[in-house]
Order: sequence, then structure tokens, then C-alpha cells
Amino acid sequence: MLLNWFKKNSVLAARIALFIIYFWFGFLKVIGFSPAGPLVGALFDRTISFVPFQMFYISFAIFECLIGILFLFPKLTRVALVLFFLHMITAFLPLICLPDMIWQTILIPTLEGQYIIKNIALIALAMEIGGSI
Repeated sequence: MLLNWFKKNSVLAARIALFIIYFWFGFLKVIGFSPAGPLVGALFDRTISFVPFQMFYISFAIFECLIGILFLFPKLTRVALVLFFLHMITAFLPLICLPDMIWQTILIPTLEGQYIIKNIALIALAMEIGGSI
């Protein structure tokens, strides 16, 4: 009985979870309270520093909020998934581009590294949603 309920509600739960995570974390960036700010800044400096940081940071934050909102609307799932996977590319870049911030030693991530690695669970949620369309 419980497994049937899980099966019936898993996609909705995944949509709500991705909305909460993306909107919340994006909003924290918009209002200047994200603990990920230094990580985003360091990655920015190593990659696309030709754009003013504040403009990029706010745009990136709004982009995250948008991804979260799009996941709430089943008809916009394909758009949400494309934007989500583009975001995942940028989310995993610090593993390579910022090793000093991400790894204490081999296979032992810092808190920032753990923050990035947990995105594997978000990918699984997005796959669940994608598999439902």
C-alpha cells in the first residue's frame, strides 16, 4: 500500500523538492545571503570574468529560481530539464577548476565539495521527472 502511494506521488514529490531547492538557493543569492557566494565568485574568476560579477551573480540566481518554478509545471518539464542539465554542468565545474576549494585530499571533499556532490541526488530526481513524460 505504501509502495503504491510512493509510485503514485514520486514525480510530484520530485518536482516539489527541485522547486524548493532551486528557488530557495537562488533566492538566497538574490538577497545576498548564499553561503555558496564565495564558490560562485571563485569559479567566475576562473571562467567568465569578462562580465561584471554582480550582473552575472544576480542573473545566475534568477536562473536558478526559474528552474525551480519551471519544474512545478508539467507542460514545461522539457524546458526545465534542459536548463537543469545546463546548470549541472556549471555546478560540477568546481570539482575540476577549483580543486583547492573542493578537496581536502583525494576522495575527501570539503563542505563545498559535499555541496556539489549531493547534486547527484538532484540528477536522480530530474531523471525521475524526465522518465514520466
